[in-house]
Amino acid sequence: MNGAINELMLGVLARAPQWVKQEMLSADPVMRARAEETLAAMISSALDESESERPGSEAA
Repeated sequence: MNGAINELMLGVLARAPQWVKQEMLSADPVMRARAEETLAAMISSALDESESERPGSEAA
């Protein structure tokens, strides 16, 4: 499962908008927090989608 999660995370990072990538490097804590929250939401969404696609899982 770790390999699948790794691939999922790499896919999320590859699709992250450029502004998220830039703001993750920002010295401004507000900008960095916004980027972190966006990235966390993208990861959460990808994990939810992955769970719903697994055999035997129930769609919510």
